[in-house]
Amino acid sequence: MKPSFIAYVDESGDEGFVFNADGSGSSRWFVLSAAVIRETNDLQMVNCLKDVRTVLQKEPKTPLHFVDLKHEQRVPYIRRVGELPVRTVSVLVYKPLIAEPEKFQNTKYLLYRYATRLLLERVSWLCRDQRKAGEGDGFTEVIFSNRSNMSYDDIRTYLRLLLKQAEANPQQVQLDATVIDPARIRSVEHSKLAGLQVADAVASGFHFALKVNRYGETETGYLPHLKKSIYRHKGEAVGYGIKVWPEDLATVKAKAPEAFNLEGL
Repeated sequence: MKPSFIAYVDESGDEGFVFNADGSGSSRWFVLSAAVIRETNDLQMVNCLKDVRTVLQKEPKTPLHFVDLKHEQRVPYIRRVGELPVRTVSVLVYKPLIAEPEKFQNTKYLLYRYATRLLLERVSWLCRDQRKAGEGDGFTEVIFSNRSNMSYDDIRTYLRLLLKQAEANPQQVQLDATVIDPARIRSVEHSKLAGLQVADAVASGFHFALKVNRYGETETGYLPHLKKSIYRHKGEAVGYGIKVWPEDLATVKAKAPEAFNLEGL
């Protein structure tokens, strides 16, 4: 039986911890985003990308990488993404506030795996609450944009461990086993699926709003187009469709004023 939902996952930023005083080095922010759509609406992702390529005068099936486009091209792209019947979840990691960065430096992809946990917990809440009887089997297929050097078997093993922990202590780990099945997690090349290119646009849109460039500026112009798509619970986006870590948003704002760009979402 087909899944009820598909969650496409991509990231923006890097996982390094070299923060130079002049702003160079590793990105201060690491963003992991999911674009979640009902399986019955998945073809709309393909149609959206076809429309974007037509507007941008790109050849059919040309892979779209948000960061490689000019600002004037990104705007019509992100506008169309925001009009899709999707819900987005984004984990926004402000790395300079991580208390023990050596843990993440010494274990490759640990930061990515932990961000995945935070992301898929929220995806599972969203899909659990929005399931419809008779529409799929209730589960969510999770498709990551493939990172060639990363083991997705490790991701699946990690999620199996988390599901056991959730069963033993549901207050500590809030991953819903009726929605997320590690066996239904896979990775695909970015260029192969429209949904992954949509997820890339979402992650990049948030990252541009938080990344302070060498002139001390951020680009917030993409976020208003994504506002409608952000997952909310009882009207609240923060903690649901927007998860800031390792501290709460108020604490991060005190250290990183660019986080004020998230207000009003």
